[in-house]
Formats: sequence, C-alpha cells, structure tokens
Amino acid sequence: MYTCGPTVYDYAHVGNFRAFLTYDLLKRALMYLNYRNIMHVLNLTDVDDKIINRANQLKLESTLELTRKYEALFLQDLQRLNILPATIYPRATEHVEHMMDLIISLRNKGLAYEASDGSWYFDSQNMPNYGKQLVQLDFDSADSDSTAAAANEDDSATNDKRHVADFCLWKAFKQGVDRLDAAWRRDGHIQLGRPGWHLECSAMALHYFGGETIDLHGGGQDLKFPHHENEIAQAEGATGNVFCNCWFHNGFVNLDAEKMSKSLGNFLTLQTACPTALDVRAYRYLVICSQYRNPLAFTPQAMEASKNAVTRIDKIKFRIEEALANADNDASSTIDSPIASNVVPNALANFEAAVIDDLSMPRAAAQLFTLVKEAENEFKRVAKSDNVQQIDVKGLEAILNAMTQMDQVFGIFYAASSIDGDNDSANGQAGDDPVPSKVMDLVSQRSAAKEAKDWALADSLRARIKELGYEVKDNKGAASTVSRNL
Repeated sequence: MYTCGPTVYDYAHVGNFRAFLTYDLLKRALMYLNYRNIMHVLNLTDVDDKIINRANQLKLESTLELTRKYEALFLQDLQRLNILPATIYPRATEHVEHMMDLIISLRNKGLAYEASDGSWYFDSQNMPNYGKQLVQLDFDSADSDSTAAAANEDDSATNDKRHVADFCLWKAFKQGVDRLDAAWRRDGHIQLGRPGWHLECSAMALHYFGGETIDLHGGGQDLKFPHHENEIAQAEGATGNVFCNCWFHNGFVNLDAEKMSKSLGNFLTLQTACPTALDVRAYRYLVICSQYRNPLAFTPQAMEASKNAVTRIDKIKFRIEEALANADNDASSTIDSPIASNVVPNALANFEAAVIDDLSMPRAAAQLFTLVKEAENEFKRVAKSDNVQQIDVKGLEAILNAMTQMDQVFGIFYAASSIDGDNDSANGQAGDDPVPSKVMDLVSQRSAAKEAKDWALADSLRARIKELGYEVKDNKGAASTVSRNL
C-alpha cells in the first residue's frame, strides 16, 4: 500500500488530514478483516519549489532546517489523531539516485527526452493510453489539451516541450532560484537540478515494492490527474507491469463551501482547529464516519455534533464498565439476554457488511449507536422499575466487547493530547513508571466530560482513577497531570 504524503514546508491542515485518516481507515478495515501483513509506504516530499522558496525567504542555511521541523510536527499530528504508523516514511531527498535511474530507464525506452536547458520531460505521446486510467483525456479535444497543459505546467523550459501533456521529470538548476543544498547531478547523464514532483512517488514505490504491482494506492481526489496518472505513466513505462491494482481517492474538506487549501488561504491547521483532546477525537470521528469519497463540510455545527457523539459514546462505555465492575456475575449468569443473543450479533454483522461495502462508515456508525442506545435503554429500564431489577450483565458485556471490536476500525477509544500539552508529559513525574493505558483512557474520558460540562461523570471518572491508584490534577491552560497515589 502506497499513499501520498505531505510536502513538509508548513503545517499540514485539517483538509490534508482527511487523506491520512482515510489511509488509516482503510488499513484498520483490512486488519479487522485479518489482512495483518500490510506494507505501507507514505512518502515525505522534502524537495520542492515551495520548500526552496520558503527556505530562501527565511534565509536558512539548509532546507533541512525547514523540512525536518515540519516533518516532526506532521508525525506528531498523526499521533494525536491516533493514525497507525506507516511501515516506512521515505524522504524524497534520500531517493534521488533511484529517481535518476528511472529517468535513464525511461530515456532508454524512448519515453523521456532532455530539453536544451538540461531539464527532462516525459514523452506522453509515446506512452499508449496516457491519461486514460483515472481520467479520460482526449487529445483530439481542445479542452483536453488545455487541461493537460495547465495540469502539467512547470517553471522549466516549457518552450522545449514536444507536447502540451509532456511533464517534467527533472528541473534544471536555475541560478538565483535554486539552491545547491537541494540539487543533484549524474555526470554524463543528468545535469545539475532536482526531481519533478511526480517522479518521486513512482521511483520510491518501485524501490520499496521491488517493481511489483502495488495492491493499493491512495490520495486526495485532486491527485488523480496529473499526479497519479503521471505516476502510472512513469512506472508502467519503465517496467511494463501494471503499477497498481486498486486506487482510492478521498473527497475534499470544505470550509465555507470551498475546498480547504493553502493556495486559497482558507485552511486551518490541526492545532488551530482542534486545540483540545476532545476536539482531536471529534475530528477523527467526523472524518472516519463520513463517506470517504464525498466532500466533507468542516463547520462548527459538524464539530459540535461530533463532540456530542464522542462524549455520549464515552459516557455509556464508562457506565457499562462501572456496572460490570459492580455486578453480581453469579446472580446474572442464568438470565437469558436478548441483547447478547440477538442485538449485538446483528449489529456486528451489519457493521461488517458496511465496512466491506466501500467503507460505508455512516452505516457502520449507525450500528455503533445501535449498541449505545441499547445500553442506555437497559440502564433506563432498571432505573425506572418499581421492582428490584437485575441488570443484564451478559448484554452489557456483549455490548462493551462489540464496541471495543468496532473500535478496531473507528480508532476513537484512546487518550488524545491537547495542543497545550501531550499525554507523555502528563504521565507522572520524570523517572516514574508509565501510567497504564487504562488510566489514561479514563483521563481522556474525564477531559471530554469536563468539556461537555458533565460534572457528575467527570467526578465519577476521577473517583475511578483514584481507585486504580492514581491522582489526576487539573492545570489551567494545560493538560491534566497524572501521578501515582503515595
């Protein structure tokens, strides 16, 4: 599985993170379905026009000062969103030799040519079916020509291009624009310059997957053309093999009915949009529970609804755990449970059917809330009864187990960090043993309860944390700290 990563010159925004959450959703779904051995490559673009321009503006001695900073921040944000790590995060600058190998291979097959300034281009007209796999370019159409020209426009010797659809493989070095710390050459073959954007993904995918066909390749829908069509042309042109069996593309995140984009200036970073732990988990829930192909509106109303959903799920999960901890298992073991025998198996079956149906996560989320409602109704039934009623321990236990099973895909039961402080710093004082994940989950649930102003639940969670041998201390403007009881 190969997925397109960020260009590390600035913070990624919440629109970008929809793609990374979609990759995570697909990977979790595959693992849920017992596809455990997933090789996942997610590239980091650390050489690019934007990187060079930003480094020049900041008068940095090396582009690495910029790219390593934003690479680290990106990986921190992935962790905040509970995104499973990729197997490897290759940097483009560490694979330039492979990119030059690919150019030479394409040249030898008549699919690449050198321009007068030393730039290299892909010869689209020598590649059968170029632009026909993910989109349908028709080069007999003037509109198609203009589309291809605009999409494959670059800043290198465009007058030397043989056709409007030809795209840049290698950008020749330009004095006063480029930087020597972001330039390479291969004597006798490729002049001083740097790789074009499309080249890196093909070269790294071929390197890490040994030239074999990739099972899955993903990205935002805006990458279908030109980026992914150009990847296909490069890889299939060099190897003669099918590049990828299955492509998946997520829809945009819209802000004020317009695609969120740095180029449009209408974007929000994760730090800005999701400053609290509950915000982060709510954004994850919002994205995961959407239909990944469709546009997603990022609005205060959508986030509020998502926060309410996560808080409600947390609350019932805690109530079930508390009820089970206090239950008389012997007395309840002989009681039949329609919840355990009928409701939960049906919900799980419907959940799994939704997941395998093109990740139909709105339907999957509905099954999660079937269980939430069933548990809420069980507590109401016992509370309203005039007679002493035995709570359905079997049913509640089955619901909790099913919710935990579903969370293998949703990934919302975790202790997220706030922007003011992460949970690593909250896990006791320096030198202490790490706080158990069960305790940190309760801390996260308590934070969510406080933000929802559910003070009774927050107090109950604090008491539960204390029972486990820990104290939680609230800090104004920062994350809560947790320490072991002395």
